[in-house]
Amino acid sequence: MYGGRRAAHPSFGEIMPADQVAAAATSAAPNVLYTYIPILVLGVIAIGLSAVMVTLSWILGPRKPTPQKLATYESGVTPIGSARERFPIKFYLIAMLFIVFDIETVFLYPWAVNYKNSGGLMLFNLAEMAVFIAILLVGYVYVWRKGAFEWE
Repeated sequence: MYGGRRAAHPSFGEIMPADQVAAAATSAAPNVLYTYIPILVLGVIAIGLSAVMVTLSWILGPRKPTPQKLATYESGVTPIGSARERFPIKFYLIAMLFIVFDIETVFLYPWAVNYKNSGGLMLFNLAEMAVFIAILLVGYVYVWRKGAFEWE
């Protein structure tokens, strides 16, 4: 009946030649893009409104610089020394460890929510989470033994 390759088009529910499927897909593509117009309009309005607000505050805002207003302010404390001081590596290590362990514990919540709905895989999911927590615990003990949690 049809010559050449055949493919099923989901909206027609029947088998039709591949070139007709391609033509139908390209004709439907512009209709999909119209659904994104409200998002584009919202983005343009947000950018335009923020630009107008910043410009108005720059034009209408009072400009009365005084030496006290131009001085460096560090949480109410007079700054002493250079602003280019080096932080100890320990600070960054603690911050990175917090991020790692914090992100890893975030994975526990979706698992706990979906655990009851896992059907016949409940035992497998429980074992999988036990392995996950064991790996976290090994990492925690390693970092603890290395003394990364001791602030000097």
